[in-house]
Amino acid sequence: MDYGSIGTLCFFSFLAGFIDAIIGGGGLIQTPAILFTLPQYPVPTLIGTTKIPSLSGSLMGAFQYSRQVAVSGRFIGPMMAIAFGASWLGALTLTRVPNSFMKPLALLILIAVFIYTFTKKEFGQVPQGVVTERQQRIRMWAMGVIIGFYDGFFGPGTGSFLVLGFIALIGFDFLKASAHAKLVNASTNLACTFFFSQKGYILYAAAIPMAVANLSGAFLGARLAISKGNRFIRVFFLLVIAATILRFAWDLTH
Repeated sequence: MDYGSIGTLCFFSFLAGFIDAIIGGGGLIQTPAILFTLPQYPVPTLIGTTKIPSLSGSLMGAFQYSRQVAVSGRFIGPMMAIAFGASWLGALTLTRVPNSFMKPLALLILIAVFIYTFTKKEFGQVPQGVVTERQQRIRMWAMGVIIGFYDGFFGPGTGSFLVLGFIALIGFDFLKASAHAKLVNASTNLACTFFFSQKGYILYAAAIPMAVANLSGAFLGARLAISKGNRFIRVFFLLVIAATILRFAWDLTH
């Protein structure tokens, strides 16, 4: 592994952190970059290596948002714990069964999400109908189980799915949804980091500088999202969903 390869990975990791802090989807940049740059290493090792940069970016994004956006602390802590356990279970399941069926399923879901968000101009622009505390608790914890497992088992689009869930099920606007999504995504990334490190699937010589780059990108991305607000985040959300759809469609047809 030479300095040129590490420099390339850091550049794409910075971009991933920037985009991920705004609306999620950084894995669409970071994962292909490391697979292309270091093809001599096993895929599980490369995927594991990306988890430390993703974790650092998620933590930075969560910190930036928490300074400006009120967080539902009563339920988000348990949700993060549930997502952590579900993500660990998803990563363990990945080592035992194939996950190839997830890509076409995720593609169909993302197409539906894009169409709905594009046609509903008010979606995520202002807080929606208030749900009861019991409904919020049940829905957030259910999201922790389902999306947490998804992140460990498959991964791409996790941040975007979290944002969508917080808007559609809890009634948050884009800014508040992004703040909560970063906290939960940090817990799922932490679980994956622990899992892959125990298995010896992390190249620390690449992971550490990538983490610094991802963290820097997340710092700028979160600050930009907070300053620009919901309308700006909605545009980024649509762009990331469209990019994810194209990526999955390309993988399925080649």
